[in-house]
Amino acid sequence: MVGEVFRNLDWSVLGNIALSIIPALICVILHEISHGVVAWWLGDPTAKSAGRLSLNPLRHLDVVGLLFMATVGFGWAKPVPIDPRYFKNPKRGMALTALAGPVTNLLITVVMLFVYGLIIGFFGFGGAVAAFFATTALTTAYLSLSLAVFNLIPIPPMDGSKVLFSLASDETYFKLMRYERFGTILILILAVSGKLWGPLGSVTQKLFNAFLIIAQKGFELARQIV
Repeated sequence: MVGEVFRNLDWSVLGNIALSIIPALICVILHEISHGVVAWWLGDPTAKSAGRLSLNPLRHLDVVGLLFMATVGFGWAKPVPIDPRYFKNPKRGMALTALAGPVTNLLITVVMLFVYGLIIGFFGFGGAVAAFFATTALTTAYLSLSLAVFNLIPIPPMDGSKVLFSLASDETYFKLMRYERFGTILILILAVSGKLWGPLGSVTQKLFNAFLIIAQKGFELARQIV
């Protein structure tokens, strides 16, 4: 019975999930570290004191968020603790700290697509090793872009809301930030209902297609060297 179950499993799906774990880790860990680093630069030592500037994945992981990232393409990590009272300008500090995550993910996308183009330019599509690294680079680029898009949703507690709300008056800003927990519930409802992934996936794919010009540049550079 057990043997029959294992034989009937779609191992290709499990293999794809496994290949997505490393790219997902890169995307979410660097995203969260960037929040902490920018907050530290702006005078808030909270994330640093909590050990959240570390590359150790165990300090950042939310298991459910990582699984979502590896399977659906959108996910999250444990939020980095930020104390806006340390910022000279709390609204500006929160906006810059929030924006650091998506900007980091966009940079990862650019670098990974360029690396993908270089690999294909140097080694083509042949060879298991080259194919593995090319696939990993491409997957990392796509997941990182999807994480940037996901976090730019202007619903609390997503990064996009902190950037958008920073344009409001001080009184309105702090009122809005009190309702972060309700935004989290809304996002979970949209995620579970499936109404979130379709629009996000469409936006991500269109952006990714536009970003593919970077892979072309990497490919052309590699061919010139070869």
